[in-house]
Amino acid sequence: MFGNIKNFFVGVWNKLFNKDQLANKLGATINVSDKMTKAIQDWDAIYKNQSSWLNSQVKSLGLGASISSEFARLVTLELESEVSGSVRAEFLNVQYSKLLENLRQQTEYALAKGGMVFKPYVADGEIKIDYVQADCFYPISFSDNGYVTEGFFVDQIKKGNYYYNKIEYRKFENGAETIKNMVFKSTTSNDIGNQISLESVNEWASLVPEITFTGLKMPLFAYFKNPMANTIEPGNPIGVSVFSRSAELIEEADKQWSRFLWENESGERAIDVDSGAFKKDEYGNMVIPSGKERLYRTLESTDNTPMYHDWSPEFRNDPLLAGLDAILKKIEFNCGLAYGALSDPQTVDKTATEVKQARQRSYSTVKDIQNALNRALEHTVYIMDVLSTLYKLSPLGSYEVTSTWDDSIIVDAEQERLRDMQEVTMGLMKNWQYRMKWYGETEEEAKKNFPDTTEDIL
Repeated sequence: MFGNIKNFFVGVWNKLFNKDQLANKLGATINVSDKMTKAIQDWDAIYKNQSSWLNSQVKSLGLGASISSEFARLVTLELESEVSGSVRAEFLNVQYSKLLENLRQQTEYALAKGGMVFKPYVADGEIKIDYVQADCFYPISFSDNGYVTEGFFVDQIKKGNYYYNKIEYRKFENGAETIKNMVFKSTTSNDIGNQISLESVNEWASLVPEITFTGLKMPLFAYFKNPMANTIEPGNPIGVSVFSRSAELIEEADKQWSRFLWENESGERAIDVDSGAFKKDEYGNMVIPSGKERLYRTLESTDNTPMYHDWSPEFRNDPLLAGLDAILKKIEFNCGLAYGALSDPQTVDKTATEVKQARQRSYSTVKDIQNALNRALEHTVYIMDVLSTLYKLSPLGSYEVTSTWDDSIIVDAEQERLRDMQEVTMGLMKNWQYRMKWYGETEEEAKKNFPDTTEDIL
């Protein structure tokens, strides 16, 4: 069948192979323009603090990683999800729980680069997941409902002086998915090379050149993308980074931050003093007190007049930080974050209405991402179920995926709890109802732990 279909994806568009070269070899059209390719590479660079504008004078604030991490935190905060319903469901839930353990980190990568493919595979009687980042997956076709229906993945290994490249091509159509495996041999890492047989490479010798699975409802790989609209190429179904609309602002923020750093470095207190003020060692070198090397700047007097001058300029920190804060607020707005997530929360207006509006904007963004991620997770469980049947990993049985996503970014849990306590006191909520909500008890458990004989007030 598949063999173990795990792939270690090392490809990057236009870095591992030229996509046009790859398309010609496979006889397919890659649905990624040069413009989108460049954008994805830029997002990857911003996330890794490798942007083109960074140098010895311009330092990074790490905003790409901060924005992606914050959204991943908000999206997965207190997520509770499980598979239930049968013996098959119990098996799936064990496999699924391992995915959930890595979900926050993988969500961060996906949001930074615009998307990710969850690709389940079977190894040692278990179902594991390949997390294929956006710059390691070549999409070709999309369905009307947003599923990737055709694409391919690249796996590269090196042996001696040669590079071996496995291309796994997948196409889903009319309830069937065709998988083709091809291997190419090259003398360089960025050239796909010439096609050879699968048996030529031990690691892939067990793979079949082509196989088709029928009776499927969805593809055997799940695509999760950031639901934000694509402003790089409007209408293009490929996902965009969560900070895609702030790339230029992130550059300006890095430059403004570097101005602030330079202000503090260049304005550091110093004392200009005549070199004659210091003793000299046996080699004629001035002996500056230990630990004071940065404080004293020695000069030679031109008129033999002793010189001593204190350099202590006034810092311009406040206007520089105010400028940076203004840029950060604009980034927050463009990304859909609440004010204060990146900017100084002390400068944010804190009326009840403004706080609610800021939370609402962030909540809307997070909720959209949660819906997209939930869809991808359910799709992934479906693939796990299919693989369980193909590999006979567990008895057949129905299953249901239930997920609860935390909404505390819009609802202050502590305030809500206090409000519910007041309603209990006023008789508007029963004690056992309170326990069900806040202690996670069933109705039977709650009534047993806190019996209440009064009539419901409805």
